[in-house]
Amino acid sequence: MKPKKRQMEYLTRGLIAVKTEQGVFVSWRFLGTDQETTAFHLYRNGDRITGKPIEDSTNFLDEKGTEDSLYQVAAVYKGREERLSKEAPVWRENVLEIPLNKPEGGVTPDGKPYTYSANDASVGDVDGDGEYEIILKWDPSNSKDNAHHGYTGDVLIDAYKLDGTFLWRINLGRNIRAGAHYTQFMVYDLDGDGKAEIAMKTADGTIDGKGNIIGDEHADFRNEQGRILSGPEYLTVFKGETGEALTTVDYEPPRGKLEDWGDGYGNRMDRFLAGIAYLDGERPSLVMARGYYTRTVLVAYDFRNGRLKKRWTFDSNQPGHEAYAGQGNHSLSVADVDGDGKDEIIYGAMAVDHDGTGLYTTELGHGDAMHVGDLDPSRKGLEVFQVHEDASKPYGLSLRDAGTGEVLWGVHAGTDVGRGMAAHIDPRYKGSLVWGIDPPGNDGMSYGLYTSKGEKISNKAPASANFAIWWDGDLVRELLDHEWNGTFGKPKIEKWDAENRCLKTIFQPEGVLSNNGTKGNPVLQANLFGDWREEVIWRTEDSSALRIYTTTHLTRHRIYTLMHDPVYRLGIAWQNTAYNQPPHTSFYLGTGMKKPPKPALYIAGNKAETPL
Repeated sequence: MKPKKRQMEYLTRGLIAVKTEQGVFVSWRFLGTDQETTAFHLYRNGDRITGKPIEDSTNFLDEKGTEDSLYQVAAVYKGREERLSKEAPVWRENVLEIPLNKPEGGVTPDGKPYTYSANDASVGDVDGDGEYEIILKWDPSNSKDNAHHGYTGDVLIDAYKLDGTFLWRINLGRNIRAGAHYTQFMVYDLDGDGKAEIAMKTADGTIDGKGNIIGDEHADFRNEQGRILSGPEYLTVFKGETGEALTTVDYEPPRGKLEDWGDGYGNRMDRFLAGIAYLDGERPSLVMARGYYTRTVLVAYDFRNGRLKKRWTFDSNQPGHEAYAGQGNHSLSVADVDGDGKDEIIYGAMAVDHDGTGLYTTELGHGDAMHVGDLDPSRKGLEVFQVHEDASKPYGLSLRDAGTGEVLWGVHAGTDVGRGMAAHIDPRYKGSLVWGIDPPGNDGMSYGLYTSKGEKISNKAPASANFAIWWDGDLVRELLDHEWNGTFGKPKIEKWDAENRCLKTIFQPEGVLSNNGTKGNPVLQANLFGDWREEVIWRTEDSSALRIYTTTHLTRHRIYTLMHDPVYRLGIAWQNTAYNQPPHTSFYLGTGMKKPPKPALYIAGNKAETPL
């Protein structure tokens, strides 16, 4: 059956040019809407510099380029040259700095001061110009894991254009606690108008980007422990261009009894997850969730014509769903795992079908890391690699069929496996290698390094298990991590030396920090512009700016922009959710890969499919 076309955002060619020692590195997008035979001509200062169209890549080293050059690219199809792109000036180095409107700190009711630092981000095109804007969460220095008592500062959400223009700020207010598990903000074009919205949990006192207040501005539901265990809870969709609240409904499910979620003090009750899923195979829906240690509830919505309409609710308390309790992770993933063209939600050791029914549960329980993609290209469909926390379960690491839940193989750990990674890091083995480690700093000796078939190839695994990134010119994935000194992390990108079984640092910028403690997360990792390789955003040491780093390695591989891959694009949407995880693709991207299938998509908002 031919898959339905999915709504997708309009993107320009994303042309960038970077000065290097060899000349000027130029890179642009090959789009999912391009034809397989589409080629490209490149222009410098209005003059064409390519003798014949470039057919095998979407990057170029212009040895005669200078810092003052201006570049344009034009697609060529069936011998006809299409419109020129916008001019791209040359970056002096491989980084774009975006100045931030850093907020002032404050003082909590118990008299303790706090400051702000730039934290997680997402991207969406909020104004329809084909370029991404950055939606950034500010984290107060007193943000809390749910297990800990204490007041926190307000959570702030900003929007910035790539040129540094500050668009708006949303203040979630005193009745939303700060911490990784509380605010999951979804940035996506939910209604298909060609402009992204932002959806997240709100409360009385939330101030939107236009200064309007949601609910009772004087309400204060914080208890003496700094927790918010009473009062209204809302779900709000905001206009991406202005930050204005468009619609607000009650957050579902409500708290109910604290004990139903796994404890009596509000820790497990306030564990939230969120994602975007194409539940009908064509248009995006919003999925908001609560709970995963015991009771688990997911609620799906469609945002159409300015309103949220509930599509379905999945509740592990419903009869027949008992085996789905306690299976969720600190993150989720979204993919069409059963091949029907419609997305499922992979919720830790379980999956919910597109219609809100339970697809399967492995009953292996909660875990701290999960990866969903074509991890074993010799098998049909997708796989899930997950680490597990419960020492009594048969596996601490497992790899399963994403569509059926069949556990293909696993490793008994007898302990909580804290981190896990799946990435194609060794060209000698087709597919992903997988491993689990106990953070921070363990070398993985206790669990080892495995192929996607479950073959143990080494007792020693990479000591890095936080993020993976496509950075240099080959098809092997690199590892994105940090050097943690106990207080802050210095970011780096490393490559696995398969022969010597060690990691080698290939990129480590100065003046930036990682996020989220030992987890070493970037602000965001995504294919933001240029060819298919990924960009990474880190915050400066004083959070006065964000820095977007891009690769300048030449590659001869031509792959459509990863943002047009359905699994990858939704991975960028959920990346900020709780324990951030790296995005993966729906196809095997690695040594010996086949040509990726052309994505079935259409461009939202009546935009022309010939980009500038």
